[in-house]
Amino acid sequence: MATRRIIFPDHELIAGLAGEHNAHLHLIEEGTGVSLNLRGNKIGIKGRDWEVELAETVLKQLYNLLESDYPLYPSDVEYAVRIVSGDPSADLKTIFREEISISSKKKIITPKTINQKNYVDSIRKFDIVFGIGPAGTGKTYLAMAMAVSSLIKKEINRVVLARPAVEAGEHLGFLPGDLCEKVNPYLRPLYDALHDMMSFESASRLLEQGVIEVAPLAFMRGRTLNDSFVILDEAQNATSEQMKMFLTRLGFSSKAVITGDVTQTDLPKGKTSGLVEAKEILKGVKGIEFVYFSREDVIRHRLVQDIIDAYEKMERQKQGLENRV
Repeated sequence: MATRRIIFPDHELIAGLAGEHNAHLHLIEEGTGVSLNLRGNKIGIKGRDWEVELAETVLKQLYNLLESDYPLYPSDVEYAVRIVSGDPSADLKTIFREEISISSKKKIITPKTINQKNYVDSIRKFDIVFGIGPAGTGKTYLAMAMAVSSLIKKEINRVVLARPAVEAGEHLGFLPGDLCEKVNPYLRPLYDALHDMMSFESASRLLEQGVIEVAPLAFMRGRTLNDSFVILDEAQNATSEQMKMFLTRLGFSSKAVITGDVTQTDLPKGKTSGLVEAKEILKGVKGIEFVYFSREDVIRHRLVQDIIDAYEKMERQKQGLENRV
C-alpha cells in the first residue's frame, strides 16, 4: 500500500473540491479504490500505487478546474474519474471548459468525455459529421446545442431536426389523429432536448416562425437546405435510400450531423440500415468525419453502462454460437 499527501493552498477551493459532506471525495474513493482523508487544506491518499497515482491526478485536475471558476458538480467528478482512468494524460480543463454558448440560464453545456470533446471539435471543423454509438452518450444533445449556438451567433439561418418515423409495434395508420399527430411521438425526444436548452416561449416562437423545424425524415425529400444546421437523429432507422436522400439535401453554408446506434435498428428484417451502409461508403471521403462513442461515454445513470455491457455480452455469445454452427 502507498500513501501520499497533497497540499492545496486555497481553503475555499478545497471546500468545492471536497463537495458537500465530502460527497466529491467519496465519489473519487469509489471510482479509484483509494481512501481519502481531508484535514484542513491537506488531502491524504492511501491505496495501491496505481490507484494513488490516479486519485492524485484527478484531485489536482479538479482543483485546477475550480481555479478557473468552473462550477464543479458531482457528475463532473464521476466523469473526471472515468476520463483519467481511460487516459491519464487527458486534460480535464481542455475538455470541461469547452463551453457551448446557448441563450439559456440553465447549466452550461460542455463535453464530459474525450470523445464528446472530439465530437464538438469535429462539428466545428467539418460540414458533415456522423456520431455513432450507444444511447446516453450525448450524440444528439450536443449536436442540438451546437445547432442552437450557431443560430444564436447568426452563423446559420435555420435549424432542421429530423428523425425517421419507423413503426415499432404500432402501425401509423392505426394511430389516432392526423399525420402530424401520428408522427409527433417519434419527434418528442427532439422537442424535449430543444426545450431543455431554450425557454418554452423562445422555442415555440422559433418553431412557429419556421426558424427551427422538427420533422420526419420523409419530409426532407425534394428540398435543398441552404444556410442551415441539419440534424438526423436515430439514423440507424433510415433506409439506404433515405440516407442518400438526406445527405444530398445539404446546400450552401450548411452543416449536417447524423447520429445513431447501429446496434438498435428498428427496420424490418432484411432491410439495410442507411447508417451502417454510410459507414462503409463514405469512410475516407474528405470533409466527412466519423466520431465513434462507446460505453465509456455514457452520461446517463451509471446502470446504463452495465445494461450496455450485458447486451453486448449476449450479442457476443450469440455470434459465437452462430459461428460454431
